[in-house]
Amino acid sequence: MRLPYQILIFPFIKEGNDYYYAIFKRQDLNIWQGIAGGGEGDEKPDEAAKREGYEEAGIDKNSRYIRLSSIATIPAANIRGLQWGENIVAVPEFAYGVELSSKELRISGEHTEYSWLKCEDAIKQLRYDSNKSAIWELDHRLRTNTLDGIEENNQSIKKFL
Repeated sequence: MRLPYQILIFPFIKEGNDYYYAIFKRQDLNIWQGIAGGGEGDEKPDEAAKREGYEEAGIDKNSRYIRLSSIATIPAANIRGLQWGENIVAVPEFAYGVELSSKELRISGEHTEYSWLKCEDAIKQLRYDSNKSAIWELDHRLRTNTLDGIEENNQSIKKFL
């Protein structure tokens, strides 16, 4: 059974001083986004991200996944209707970056193509604000070497929950 959360993944690669991010064109909606999906069975978000990355793009599950601070909520009806009952109307979306050594990806039936772009160009193509925020955070942290600050940022957020 699909669990009531969403994951979002942006593969990235560094070439020289530049970072490039893979975005994917959805087959059903004809829009650009990151790899997206949800947990199954008793999967935690980190496990679901690795499975979805493999299923949708052939990304090795041992690749370096980075859980970002960016968290959004997605209307449950946009996923598969109100399958969790009428009281669960929004689910969290957890964002990840995954570092790759090659731009070669496999395309699943969920997408028609993918494109490697710099952050500012990817943001122009992406449909959803949550995708734009997540890729901006990933790019900012990579460029400013603040990946170590993610946990501190997440602890600060948890104080309000």
